[in-house]
Amino acid sequence: MNDQAPRQGPLEQIRLWGTAVLAGLALAVLVPFHLAGVVIGGRAASAVTVLWHRFVMRLVGIRVHVTGEIARDRPLLLLANHISWLDITVLASVAPVSFVAKKEVAGWGVFGWLAKLQRSVFVDRERRHATGASAEEVAERLSAGDIILLFAEGTSSDGNRVLPFRSALVGAAQRLIEGGGGATVQPVAIAYRSMLGIPLGRQHRPEIAWYGDMDLLPHLSHLLGLGGIDVEIVFAPPRRLRASDDRKRVTAEAGQAVRRVVAGLNAGRRPEDLLAALPKHP
Repeated sequence: MNDQAPRQGPLEQIRLWGTAVLAGLALAVLVPFHLAGVVIGGRAASAVTVLWHRFVMRLVGIRVHVTGEIARDRPLLLLANHISWLDITVLASVAPVSFVAKKEVAGWGVFGWLAKLQRSVFVDRERRHATGASAEEVAERLSAGDIILLFAEGTSSDGNRVLPFRSALVGAAQRLIEGGGGATVQPVAIAYRSMLGIPLGRQHRPEIAWYGDMDLLPHLSHLLGLGGIDVEIVFAPPRRLRASDDRKRVTAEAGQAVRRVVAGLNAGRRPEDLLAALPKHP
């Protein structure tokens, strides 16, 4: 696959700019309500962002199919695989989540501003001390009842595989236990299955994936101009994280569950069957 997106025709350009304008207008209308919700706290802090992401999904033409349920227990840490910048809008359209993002995202202009509106936690992965400070922030947000979603691979993939999950920030959930609380960890699998009604195969999944040194804007322009994407989200069985649990083993097991589901979805299996085959945790 070439890193540069194909040149778009006039209709795709009209679709792209129309989508951008409508999404911007909706954001301008909703931002004051979002800021008021943040002041109020609780569910109000994220309700507006969920509505906006759902609106964007309809504009772009992305159909989201959800299997399983997000855990009701709090604090809740979600561990997901990562394929594309689309993952953020897709996942935020189905659950009131805040993301863990690398610190560079905060400086990405409009995208950084949107990440801040989403109340993302920014992590400096190059400095261990900074990672510890981020873990403290994650722990505080979890204890406040926020749902934190971590792309546990630490980077995005080509959509054909799931990279090993990293465990550093899972320790943030265990800090709650050390303080006398508790935490729940839930794996989340995401897979893009078709585009314009055509099932995606191994050679076509990277059309949606954004990874490596690919430029963001051409990739964004290409996908927004196309639309017609079907994506599956599977909420795997959650597990209660105990103080005695090995966070590396818990993270690895979550990664294994996501890997099995993504591989099955890519092979054309039903998400309901894949979910039923996963082990349940007490």
